[in-house]
Amino acid sequence: MKSYEIRQAFLDYFEKQGHRIVPSSPVVPLDDPTLLFTNAGMVQFKNRFLGFEKGDYKRAASSQKCIRAGGKHNDLDNVGLTARHQTFFEMLGNFSFGDYFKEEAIYFAWEFFTKTLGLDTKKLYATVYKDDDDAEKLWKKIAPELGNRVLRFGEKDNFWSMGDTGPCGPCSEIHIDRGEHIPGELNGDGDRFMELGNLVFMQYNRDESGQMTPLPKPSVDYGGGLERFSMILQNAESNFETDLFTPLINKVVELSGKKYYSGVQGTPHKVIADHVRALTFALADNATISNEGRGYVLRRILRRAARYGHQLGLNEPFLYKIVQPLVDYMGAYFPEIKAQRGHIELVVKTEEEQFGRCLNIGLELFDDIAEKAVGTGSKVIPGEQVFKLYDTYGFPVDLTEIMAREKGLGIDMNGCEKCFEERKELSKKGSKFQAIICSAGIEIKRDSQIEKFIGYDNEKIDTEVLAGKSIDDKKYEFILFQTPFYAESGGQVGDTGFILADNFKIKVTDTIKINDEHIHIGKLVNGIVPELYTGRVTAEIDSSRRADIQRNHTATHLLHKALRMTLGEHVYQSGSLVAPDRLRFDFSHFKAMTDDELNEVENIVNEKINTDLPVTWENKSFAEAKKMGAMALFGEKYGDDVRIVKTGNFSMELCGGTHVNYTKDIGGFFIISEGAIAAGTRRIEAITGDAFEKFISEQNGYIDKLKRYFDKPIEQIDDSDIAEIKNLQGYIHTRILTKENLASKLADLLDIIKKQEKDKSKSAAKDISQKAKELSPKINIDTDKGNLLGFVVKNKSPKEFMTYFDNFKSVHQNETIVVCSRLNGQYAIASSDYNFAVKVKNTLFESVGAKGGGKPTIRGAMPVDKIETALDSLKKKYSL
Repeated sequence: MKSYEIRQAFLDYFEKQGHRIVPSSPVVPLDDPTLLFTNAGMVQFKNRFLGFEKGDYKRAASSQKCIRAGGKHNDLDNVGLTARHQTFFEMLGNFSFGDYFKEEAIYFAWEFFTKTLGLDTKKLYATVYKDDDDAEKLWKKIAPELGNRVLRFGEKDNFWSMGDTGPCGPCSEIHIDRGEHIPGELNGDGDRFMELGNLVFMQYNRDESGQMTPLPKPSVDYGGGLERFSMILQNAESNFETDLFTPLINKVVELSGKKYYSGVQGTPHKVIADHVRALTFALADNATISNEGRGYVLRRILRRAARYGHQLGLNEPFLYKIVQPLVDYMGAYFPEIKAQRGHIELVVKTEEEQFGRCLNIGLELFDDIAEKAVGTGSKVIPGEQVFKLYDTYGFPVDLTEIMAREKGLGIDMNGCEKCFEERKELSKKGSKFQAIICSAGIEIKRDSQIEKFIGYDNEKIDTEVLAGKSIDDKKYEFILFQTPFYAESGGQVGDTGFILADNFKIKVTDTIKINDEHIHIGKLVNGIVPELYTGRVTAEIDSSRRADIQRNHTATHLLHKALRMTLGEHVYQSGSLVAPDRLRFDFSHFKAMTDDELNEVENIVNEKINTDLPVTWENKSFAEAKKMGAMALFGEKYGDDVRIVKTGNFSMELCGGTHVNYTKDIGGFFIISEGAIAAGTRRIEAITGDAFEKFISEQNGYIDKLKRYFDKPIEQIDDSDIAEIKNLQGYIHTRILTKENLASKLADLLDIIKKQEKDKSKSAAKDISQKAKELSPKINIDTDKGNLLGFVVKNKSPKEFMTYFDNFKSVHQNETIVVCSRLNGQYAIASSDYNFAVKVKNTLFESVGAKGGGKPTIRGAMPVDKIETALDSLKKKYSL
C-alpha cells in the first residue's frame, strides 16, 4: 500500500467506528508554549483529556504532523542511524474522551492491524504494564492468535504520564517481528522488533506526593507512525526506502551525483531528506529560524543537513531545491506546504547562504582541532574549542559532537558548558545595560530594567532618542528610551504617528521589532535631523488609527470565542491580522461554514458588543494564567509573566496587544468573507467601527435602489434599468442579500432579464442574418486563390460584428472573406487557405497599420477612416 492509502484506510476505519475525523493541528503548537513542537497526536486534545474543554464528540481520529527534535522527545541524534527514527513524522491516532476504554481500544487496534492492513498475526506481539491484568486478559480474549506473545514490562516501557503530576496510566504497545536476519530484541536495541503503535490508558491522576487516584472518566490515546506502517506494508528495509522518502532521496542523488545506500553509507541522504521534511512543515506552520527556542532547533536541523550535503560535495545552497519534490508528493493532503512553497524555499536558501559563508572555514578549523587532539593522544575535543566553533562559526554543539564521533573522538561537554556560563556572567557583570543593534546597524546601550513600551496607557510622551539614523533619502529609524508606539506582533500591525523635536518632525509610518527592540521607521516632514541623533523628543501615536486597530483586536477575541461556541472546541487560531480597516482570522476547521453558522457567529459577537462588556487586563505568571483557563493566541511569545485580556466573563486570552475599554466601543461587526486557505484551515475577514458603519450605510443605499425594481412591471424595465440592476448586484454583499431575503427575488428578476436579453439577442441575430444575406460586397476579386470578398458593416458591438462575420462565412464557404467594421474599426478574415489569409492580413497591415492574429480566423483592429484605403489596397494587389 502507498502511504496515502494507509493514511486514508486508518481514517476511514475509525470514521466507521463513530470517530470524528479531526484535521492535523499545526506542528507549531497553537495553545501550548511549553512545547517546542507538536510531538504527538494527543497534543491538540490535551485540554480535553485534562477536563478543561468539552466538545460535541467523544471519539476522534487524526493524522497529526509531529516533530521530535527537542525537549523530552528528541529523535534528532538517531536520524539515519536506525530504520525508524525521524525528526518529522505523521502520527495516526484515535482517541476516546471518557467514552470507550481498554476492551474497545484493543479490539479496534487488532481489527485495523489484521483485517484492514492484513498484517501477519504470527509476527505480532503485544506488551502490557507489569501490573495491568485487565489489558493482558483482554488481549488474550480479543486476539487468541497471539498465544504467549503478550508480554509484561515495567514502568519505563509500559507506563505513560503527561508529567510529574496529572493524568497517567498503563499503556499497551503493538510490535511486529521483522525477522531473525535483523539484529535486535523487543523493547531493546536494534530494528528487528518494530513498535507500530501505543495504546495509552489514562485511568489515574497522580498528585504531588506520587499518590494515584482513579479518574472518573478514563480515556484512551492511541498513536502509531505512518512511516513505520509504510515500511512494513511496502516491505522496505527502513522508513527511508518508503514512498514518503524516495522522491527526496532521489533528488539528493540527482543534485550530488552520489549513489544512495540503505545502510550507514546512506546516512547523509537520509538526514537531508528527513531534515527537509521537518523544516518544510515547520516553516509552513509559521515557525521561524532564529537563535532561541524552536527557531534555534530549526537552525540546528538546517545546519546539520547542510553539513551532510557538504560531505556529498554539495558546497552551494541545495536544501531549498528538495522542497519541491516533497510538495509534489505530500502537497495534496497538506496544501499548506504547497501554498507556502516559495516562502519556505526563500527562508531555507537564505539560511543556507548565511551558514555557507562560515562552513568551509569552520570545517578547516575543526579538522585542525581534531588533528591536534589525536596528535597529543587525546580522544576529546576541548570544551573551549567546541564553544569557539559555536560562537564564531555557528556550529551547533551537537553538530560538532557528530563530526567528532565520526573521527572516533568525543567532546568536553563540561568545559563547553563552562564557557557558556562564563559568557553569561561576563554579560551580567558588564552592566545592567544590554547592547542592541537595530537594522540601521546602530549599537546602543539600554537599561534592561526599564519598561520600553508604555503605550497601553499613554498615547503621547516626552522621551529620549537612544539611537537615530538616516537609512536613505529622508527615511529614518529611531529607538526610543520609552515609547507609546506598539510594534507589530501577534498579528497586530505597528502604530504610526509622529516624533517631534525642536528642529525636526518625523512622520512614523511603521513600528517593528528587531531583537525585541521597538524600531520606529519614518520619513522627514520638515527640519534637519543631526547625524546619529540622540536627544529629547515628543512621541505621539495616531490615536484615531490606534482606536480602529483596538476595535478590530478586541473583536478578534470575541470572534475566536464565538467560533468555538458555534463550531466546536477544535477551533484554534492559526493566524491573524489586526489592521485599522479590517481584521483577518485564520482558524482550524474541517469544512466551509454555512450561512446559518456565519450568522450565529456574527450575532454572538454583536450581542457581546451591545452588552457593553468591560475589557480588562492583568499580568500573571504563565502557570497561573493556564490554571485560570486563559487561551494562548497565535503569534505571541510567552515568557514567565504574561498579560491576560478578559472581555467580561465571555473570553479570556493571553495577549500583548491593545484593546478597547468596553466592547460597545467596537461599534458593530460584520463578516465580509469566509473561505479555505489550507486543508483544515479556514479564514474569516471582518470589519468593525467606522468601516462597519460606512459599509452598512452603503449597503442600505444599494438595497433601497434595488427594491424599486421588484414591484416594477417587467415590461417597464428598460436597458438603463437592467444596467443598474446588474451594477447593484455587484455592489450588494451576498450575505446582506441573504439576510434581507432579497437573494431569491433578485435571482428571479435576473432570470427574467436574462430570458429577455436572450430573446433580444436571437431577434438581433436574425435581423443581422437577413441584412448579411442582402449586403453586397465592397470588393469581389477573382484571385489565383479563389474569390476574395470584402464587406463593410455597421455594428453596435463586437458581438454583432462577429454575427455578421459568421453569416458571411456561412454563405460564402469556399471564398476568402474580409469583413471590416465602420463603427469600431474591427476587421476579420476567414479562408480555407490560412497562408493566403495571412497574406491578406499583411496587405491590410502595410496599408493602414492593422494589427491582429489567430487561427483559422484572423482578427484585429484598424483606424475606422482607413477602411476604404485598406480595401483599395486589396483591389490593387489581388485584381487579375
